[in-house]
Amino acid sequence: MWLWSKLVIVSLLALVACQNERPKPNIILIMTDDQGWFDVGFNGNSAIQTPWLDSLAAKGIIFDRFYSASAVCSPTRASLITGRNPLRMNIPTANSGHMLPAEITIAELLQAQNYATGHFGKWHLGTFSTTELDANRGGRAELEEHYSIPTAHGYDLFFCTESKVPTYDPMILPDSFREGESKRYGWEVRTEADSSSYYGTAYWTTSGKKETANLEGDDARIIIDRVLAFIEDAQKNKQPLFSTIWFHTPHLPVVSDSMHRTIYSEMDLQKQLYYGTISALDEQIGRLWQALEEKGMEKETLIFFCSDNGPERQTPGSAGQFRARKRSLYEGGLRVPAFVLWPEKLAAGQRMDFPAVTSDYLPTLLEILELPPLSDRPIDGKSIWGMLKGKETKRNKPIGFIYGKQISWVDEQYKLITTDKTSSFELYDLINDPSESQNIVEQYPEIAHRMQGEMMTWLDSVAKSQRGDDY
Repeated sequence: MWLWSKLVIVSLLALVACQNERPKPNIILIMTDDQGWFDVGFNGNSAIQTPWLDSLAAKGIIFDRFYSASAVCSPTRASLITGRNPLRMNIPTANSGHMLPAEITIAELLQAQNYATGHFGKWHLGTFSTTELDANRGGRAELEEHYSIPTAHGYDLFFCTESKVPTYDPMILPDSFREGESKRYGWEVRTEADSSSYYGTAYWTTSGKKETANLEGDDARIIIDRVLAFIEDAQKNKQPLFSTIWFHTPHLPVVSDSMHRTIYSEMDLQKQLYYGTISALDEQIGRLWQALEEKGMEKETLIFFCSDNGPERQTPGSAGQFRARKRSLYEGGLRVPAFVLWPEKLAAGQRMDFPAVTSDYLPTLLEILELPPLSDRPIDGKSIWGMLKGKETKRNKPIGFIYGKQISWVDEQYKLITTDKTSSFELYDLINDPSESQNIVEQYPEIAHRMQGEMMTWLDSVAKSQRGDDY
């Protein structure tokens, strides 16, 4: 039944595509890994150098209040391509579950619109092998059920890993570590004379085989090399393109070369490695933009940028004034650096403070392309196109979050949050207290009661989805 329903929806959208001949924008969704809200210059950090990200953000709209759908990576990625809370498809945390065939993804919807579709970088929504040991889960017999690759979900091609890799020479692990280095945190780039071994994670391609060429150097550059080839092919074929580019940077282990460490030579080694790899990433995003300019594609290309969650613990990564970090539903675990850029349609130099979330991408893109919204299943995101165009000022749809034992419910002004499903709630005024320093639940019990009721209704809907009722 679910397959029939999905085919009907995608086929109807393909029919709409045949009837709609207006030019379609190129769409690129960029996501970094564990980059904190304050780990960019455009949010006020003067220590870390991100000139390209700052420049591109200035050409578009910076989100002051953009959320990842979860406090860790895999769930956020699921939300980004489906518009749904990740618990609905049983992806509660990293290395858990997989993208289900019954889910409808942005890539599938745009593929039906004659878009060339490609995914690059990290996947983390399923394994690539049922026979070879790979990364965190691939090739392990008890986890064969989680084999799920991008081409099964609307992508024409892919070049990606199951999970994390070092941010430089991504296939290599040094045989020894120097002072200040570790396998978990990262290391300085090694020379050919240094002994090393295989890190344990492969780059997989559309053919189902592991890539063996062009895997040396900065990981972001390795990824962008493939993206540029994809853009070239789409342009030759006169197709609009859709790409998700999910960088590994700055997820640990952070590995940086001497050129980028030198930018931060007066800082300690941890910061040299962490900041250096972000600056290397920044250069590659600049390279992507320059390629679009050279091809005359920049005005007709819509780019969204965000991180998948807050900064990892015990790193120089920073959430700024916001409370907590990765693995927490307080603001520092969810509020991430983000902007949107579309020179042809969006005025430059804006900052917006309405709440938005990764689940909003799908409904927003459907509205932009004048396609009907998905109505056969609960969609947690909402289109923010009206707000980006200045036609709406309020979200009017709260955002629910679940991670571990924490649940939170966020509306235009307030956040209701608990540390587990049975404890008492805390209430914060995010407009007047973005740092969540004052729990005001006792002062405003009526607001907490209203929000709790909304949350419980939403949780019931999520539970039904988890049981498979949506399909």
